This record gives sequence, structure tokens and C-alpha cells, in this order.
Amino acid sequence: MGEIDEGPAIAAPPDTGVMPEGSRCGFVALAGRANVGKSTLMNRLVGAKVSIVSEVPQTTRFPVRGVLHRPGLQVVFIDTPGIHKPRYRMNEEMVRLATRVLREVDLVAALVDASEGFGPGDRFVFDLLRQARSRNLLVLNKVDLTAKENLLPLIDEASRTGLFEEIVPVSALTGENSDRLQAVIAATMPAGPPHFPEDMLTDLPQRQAIAELIREQVFQQTRQEVPHSTAVIIDLVEPAEGGLIRIHATIIADKESQKGILIGEGGRMMKGIGTSARHQLEEYLGSRVHLSLWVKVKRAWRDDRELLRLIGLPVS
Repeated sequence: MGEIDEGPAIAAPPDTGVMPEGSRCGFVALAGRANVGKSTLMNRLVGAKVSIVSEVPQTTRFPVRGVLHRPGLQVVFIDTPGIHKPRYRMNEEMVRLATRVLREVDLVAALVDASEGFGPGDRFVFDLLRQARSRNLLVLNKVDLTAKENLLPLIDEASRTGLFEEIVPVSALTGENSDRLQAVIAATMPAGPPHFPEDMLTDLPQRQAIAELIREQVFQQTRQEVPHSTAVIIDLVEPAEGGLIRIHATIIADKESQKGILIGEGGRMMKGIGTSARHQLEEYLGSRVHLSLWVKVKRAWRDDRELLRLIGLPVS
């Protein structure tokens, strides 16, 4: 496979037309350490599921864009991979992509799990914001799990960093205060025409979206047992008779023992993953789906450049 011309991490598509009077449009990165709720928040703000969600850290592996449409306003959110200490080339690329995005957006919304307070990972993210010299707001997420008296010290500490124009407590899960967060973000967006048509919620390629929905069900069904060691490769997507869509996909595992977990006794785990994924895919595609899944072991795949490119990471 040839070299990939990286270009900017979030290169904008061509404008859709003449700018309506008073129109605003901008890019907002949702950034933070792993498992602080970035994907849940993006889905909440966009009003649709455009990024997969699980309780497993490092679920998001590449920037996913979701588009919020309001009269005279378009906000393009970028759900970035969680910033963490990388162990494999895959993780190095995830952190590199997340860091690049900080320098290329109009606003960074930095997320912190308010129920846990500020830890070393959050302070490392703050250091990256200083280096990027980005325009920032702080989102204190998971306030539904946080005692109100614990919020004021967090707000005071964050204010003293001098990094944030606004600090907004929210619950991405329940939607608490998400309207205020939308309003704060909207007020910071620059004047400009929309980049996407009104019916477009994400620019994620279809095959990549299909792979992500299957991977989400691997997370949901196996929980903590194998998720970080798995990837999904789409082998075939083709229309069939009667409006059916036929999908063949391979789940890549790192070890034979993980393959056994994914298949399960008598194939029960694989059947559960396939059934749940098929329901999600039928909702996403608006058609009946015949889904065939296989499991393949490829040791050290997270350090394999070609495979990382196949799952959507623009490996350097």
C-alpha cells in the first residue's frame, strides 16, 4: 500500500453554498483522557448516535465527526481518542491524532469526569492545551454522579489555570445542562457558511461505520475480557435480493484464548454479538441485513501498519 498524504486531521469539505446572513459554522474538538464521556456527549449534542459508546476506556480510535444543525448555525464536533499513555503503535497514533486536532479547531471542549476530580491524566491534557494555544472551555461531565459541594473546588481550581473561557457542568448521560453547553459553544462559533448539508449527521464512511457498530457489540457482549485486543475488518457489503444487504466481517483477536471467548461455548457469544450487531446495522442502514462474522487471530496486530490503515487510522 502506498504512502498516505495526511494533510490536516480535520480538513473541511467544500462549502455548500453562499453564506446566509448571520450564519455561523465552526469545528469543536471534544478532548480529554480516556473514558470521560466524550462519545456520549457528542451523541447528546448532535441528537443522534454517531459515535459508539461503551464503558471500556479507549473505545474511540480515530476522530469521528458529528454535525449539529440549528437555524443559522452548524457545529462540527470531533470526538477524539482518549489521551492516554500508549503501549502499541495503534495507541501512539490515537494520541497523535487527538493532539493534532487540538491545533486545528475553533474551540476545544475539554472533558473531565467530575465524579473523580482532576488527576494526572487531566493535567496532562491541560498541558497539551497550553502547547496548542487553543481556545478552550471546560466540561465537567458526570455531574449526575457528583455531589454538588464537590463541584465548586473543581471550578475554582480550573479557573486558576487561566485556560478556559467557560466552565460548564453537565451530564452527557442524562442531558442535564446540555442546552447551556450548546448555547456557550454556539456563541463562540465564527461567521461562515455550513460545510455539510442539513441531512448529514456524520462524514464517517459507511464501511467504517459498519465496523464500528459491530465493534461496539463486541464491547457490550464481552465487557472487559477482550475489547482492546479486537478490531473489525469489513470484507464485503453488497445488496442482495429483496432489499437485503449482505455483510461479511472479520473480528481480529490478538490471542487464541481471546478467539475462544469471542466464539463462546457452542458459538453462543458469537451468535449474541451477531444478533445485536445485526439489529444495530438494520437501524443504521434502513434495510434488512444478513451478517456473517468470522474470528481471526493475528498476533501483535496493534503494531501492524497495514492493518491499522484498514481500520481507519492514518498511520504515519
